[in-house]
Amino acid sequence: MSAAGKALWYIETHADRPLALADVAAAAGLSPFHLSRLFQARTGTSVMRYLRGRRLTAAAQRLADGAGDILQVALGAGYTTHAAFTRAFSDQFGQTPERVREQGTDGLALVQAIRVDEAPVACDEAPRLLDTPAFQLVGIGMRHTRDSGGAIPGQWAQLNREWPTPAPISFGVCCNSDDDGGFDYIAALPASAVPSVPAHWQRVAIPPRRYLVAWHGGHISTIRSTWFWLLDHYLPGSGLSLADAPDLERYDMRFDEHSGNGGVEIWLPVE
Repeated sequence: MSAAGKALWYIETHADRPLALADVAAAAGLSPFHLSRLFQARTGTSVMRYLRGRRLTAAAQRLADGAGDILQVALGAGYTTHAAFTRAFSDQFGQTPERVREQGTDGLALVQAIRVDEAPVACDEAPRLLDTPAFQLVGIGMRHTRDSGGAIPGQWAQLNREWPTPAPISFGVCCNSDDDGGFDYIAALPASAVPSVPAHWQRVAIPPRRYLVAWHGGHISTIRSTWFWLLDHYLPGSGLSLADAPDLERYDMRFDEHSGNGGVEIWLPVE
């Protein structure tokens, strides 16, 4: 079973007990950071948003079936008070628990169980291990929500405007993922290549680390397919463990920033 499949199975079989992102990540064999990114890529939603939706859907179905004590339904969905449950339920469905108990679930956008396609799309080249010394990166950083990742190309455009000098190497840094699928992305250059760093640029210190390096040879817009294969299919059988550290994308002179072709290396931190 893939890592995403393990996470979905664990949520479905443990949703009636206290669960944190770390619990689901441990069941999937990934760090919380990497599970957040993988789950978002595979399902289009975050781990905790999906868990919340599944719990509230089960609660709505119990209410529609005639459950008498709303507080007991709330407790079963992981809420300790009637008020907290009502707020979450109303935010999810636009209806109060009392109304759903009276009128049923018709018209509600219930969150159905997700099933992922297990078919892998492998890298053209075998991934390799790489040990790197410490280095520093500088560049344009932005916080993204689960829906705003499409703005990342704009960060690269801004970086190229503000530092038009061609650089043989550049890096994309993805870090600081949260439970709702948010993350930081920095379009960056090696600090050694930028003698005078603009004040509004971010600086990222990368410690000495081992990486699993994979080559994505397709268009940059399809990089998630390679990244997904690494996390969901290659790593579970590799004997490697992911470190809770930033993922990197490494661009060299083969990459054409105008067409998006040429390929890019994906660096996943491992232990």
